[in-house]
Amino acid sequence: MTKVHEQTLLEKLRQLAPECVVEVEHFVDFLAQRQADEHRFAHAASRLAEPAFSHVWDNHADADYDRL
Repeated sequence: MTKVHEQTLLEKLRQLAPECVVEVEHFVDFLAQRQADEHRFAHAASRLAEPAFSHVWDNHADADYDRL
């Protein structure tokens, strides 16, 4: 986030009623959690796919590419 975006958001937050600021905070927490969940899901999916692709990745014909 750029300083301009950050400053713009802060100015908008300062204009909100306190109960709205709490709602914004909850929404930001929700977005952060969703992003973390998506990252964990992608990592778990790639780990689950490794055994399925191991025979493709680990073969003598492609050994030269492993050294690149």
